Amino acid sequence: MKNQPIITIGRQYGSGGRYVAKLLAERLGIPYYDKELLTEASKDSGICKELLESYDEKQGKNLLFSLISGAQVRAEPGAMYMDMPLNHKIFLAQFDTIRRIADEGPCVIVGRCADYVLRDHENVINVFIKAGTEQRIKRIIKYNGADPVRAEEILRKADKQRASYYNYYATGSWGDVSNYDLCVDTGTLGIEGCVDLICKCAEVKANFTGEKEEW
Repeated sequence: MKNQPIITIGRQYGSGGRYVAKLLAERLGIPYYDKELLTEASKDSGICKELLESYDEKQGKNLLFSLISGAQVRAEPGAMYMDMPLNHKIFLAQFDTIRRIADEGPCVIVGRCADYVLRDHENVINVFIKAGTEQRIKRIIKYNGADPVRAEEILRKADKQRASYYNYYATGSWGDVSNYDLCVDTGTLGIEGCVDLICKCAEVKANFTGEKEEW
């Protein structure tokens, strides 16, 4: 497909959003970035990957931890990040890497406020993956081996963490439909069905001229 867009994926925990994103990237033949983004951000910023992982999609940690961990931030090539709180260093490192990756061409990026980071980019489709609570709990039980009570606790905590991270760094609310071009439900459409729909959306986007329609 010519003029393929960059696709950002926001997702509720347990919705299967990561599986949708990975299959989508394979289907379209474009790069996929989830945890891979942390490796790229570490290379770009000089911040050790372990720190990026410990703050991944988290709003921040306590001041003492930041002061202790700050010593692990290397001066090269991430010297520009040295005079700010550690959680901001982590976010900006990922911010810069997301923009660099988007400038290189079409790809699928999971989470990490990518829709907000690329809000001024012309060739982006922002997607949110959701599912019903019962369906998400069943998925967590299946893949995490948790009992129903524990699964529900994991779900609530993970969604709250993702919402806190997004709401802290982005100018918007996590899961708000106004932030996305497309919202799909894996409980209604299934993983494959959601991938089919997003692929169709990408096709329409690639062929859209931007001309206003007459009503």
